[in-house]
Amino acid sequence: MTRGFYDDLAGTYDLLYADWDASMARQAKALDWFLPDGLVLDCACGIGTQSLGLALRRREVVGTDLSPVAVARARREAAQRGVRVSFAAADMRALPFGDGTFAAVVCADNSLPHLTTPDEMRAGLAEMRRVLKPGGGLLISTRPYDGTRPGSQPPSVKHAADGRAITFQLWHWHDDGERYDAEVFQLLPDGDTWTVHTRQMTYWAITRAQLSPLVAEAGFTDLRWVEPEDSGFFQPLLVAQAE
Repeated sequence: MTRGFYDDLAGTYDLLYADWDASMARQAKALDWFLPDGLVLDCACGIGTQSLGLALRRREVVGTDLSPVAVARARREAAQRGVRVSFAAADMRALPFGDGTFAAVVCADNSLPHLTTPDEMRAGLAEMRRVLKPGGGLLISTRPYDGTRPGSQPPSVKHAADGRAITFQLWHWHDDGERYDAEVFQLLPDGDTWTVHTRQMTYWAITRAQLSPLVAEAGFTDLRWVEPEDSGFFQPLLVAQAE
């Protein structure tokens, strides 16, 4: 379900933003402050929002994503901007790199909660730790799920610039009260009318109290949460260091 969602969305993913390039630059500036020197892995790169932004700030970046369609677009976007980023299709639970390859791993924009069980989450975090050098940095961002449970809904509508798209979501909560299916509606102009595209994916609304111990268990220390007003990033950041 997750791969199919992002395969289908890759062509219009940038329309989730009012101004994708401005968002790319803003997010990269916020993340860059927390990253050590050295090679960075963006392990859920999508079409390149964080990868390209960091590369434009002269970071050496590798991007991976579950969706090969998104990865193909990220490559095209990098070429158009004249930046060098190595991209590959890969599941974050089975990263195609040797131990200790990277100085930092980024998993941004609520990507980690696509792993919807503790065991899946452990597998993803273990891989991030494995490919990090000792002392390497980990950056994870999630939606602010603390206090978000059945009945909660996301912000209602996003408008892309110049009337190119309208996007909104509905959340359908599972009986366990922790997981939900996000039904994403994207309206694209089609002459005098609009075409509606509907896609669905599942998330775990994991709280900080649930995620932090899993990160520590995977071999990370010095965990801290940084709020958007302090980081400049649009979601809370979990910052940690590989043992």
